[in-house]
Amino acid sequence: MFREAAQAPAAVRRQLHTNAARVARLAERLRQAAPRAIVTCARGSSDHAATFARYLIETRLGLLTSSAAPSVSSVYEAAPDLAGMVMLAISQSGASPDLLATVSSARAAGARIIALVNAENSPLAQLADDLIPVLAGVERSVAATKSYIASLSAIVQLVASWSGDEALSAALAQAPDLLARAWQRDWSAAVTRLSTASDLYVIGRGLGLAIAQEAALKFKETCGLHAEAVSAAELRHGPMALVRAGFPLLIFTQHDESHAGVVQLTGELAAAGADVLVAGASLAHTIALPSEAAHPVIEPLLFAQSFYRMANALSLARGRNPDQPPHLNKVTETL
Repeated sequence: MFREAAQAPAAVRRQLHTNAARVARLAERLRQAAPRAIVTCARGSSDHAATFARYLIETRLGLLTSSAAPSVSSVYEAAPDLAGMVMLAISQSGASPDLLATVSSARAAGARIIALVNAENSPLAQLADDLIPVLAGVERSVAATKSYIASLSAIVQLVASWSGDEALSAALAQAPDLLARAWQRDWSAAVTRLSTASDLYVIGRGLGLAIAQEAALKFKETCGLHAEAVSAAELRHGPMALVRAGFPLLIFTQHDESHAGVVQLTGELAAAGADVLVAGASLAHTIALPSEAAHPVIEPLLFAQSFYRMANALSLARGRNPDQPPHLNKVTETL
């Protein structure tokens, strides 16, 4: 896990260069086709990347984006009308049976299939109308790291090209260097605080929610730590009842329109006595985790990169092997 996560900057650099012309052609086809909506399809870490895609597509392109429930096709054998829509299927392996069933059903129902997949010769890649290779390279650790970050960068590259956002494209070009610096950031304070924790919330909003979801999963699978991802907008709608003095929270807050609200919430949680670790802000009575300043769309990728190094260290501090989570396999054969 440590070695593969450290390879993310090189993977993103390679991807941006190799895919530039391919993505530009796809963006032009999408502008001409003008799909009426986007449907994402993914599981696990890839589904967290789909959350990122939803916020980015809806805010930058104004296109309604929804997450498909694979069980609708693979279990219930229903076939919603997807004519005029694009399905964005995201996967590291491209081999999960329920994902393939959903994509096959969507294609039959009229959707154009874009596969964002690391395994270029996978069954999912073969089903796609358009392929965006993630190009993260071989990933042996059960816990996805570099493939998740590379999925995010591929999504940014597509949306920036599709929308014609030159500022976002320029910011993305700086991402490999920023990721390398993010990898060196010292989050050991989080290891110290969470080495004996039993539960925590991981909080984000907008694009940052995708990182909160990913972090909560990694806490569970690599650290044996029960963690729940919660939107900052949803915390007061019930989950706040569990927050008490000393309750740990990890908060991600990128510098976009959501920042002020998340910072306000962070201050309230700290004032209530919660044990708050925060990336993207520095407030009284919290533990500030050092982060790289960047374009607000790029900041979540940098949070993830710094987090992965910390999660690996935390796993070891808790006496676990991050490369061999119990009961898990690299390819999940969900039916």
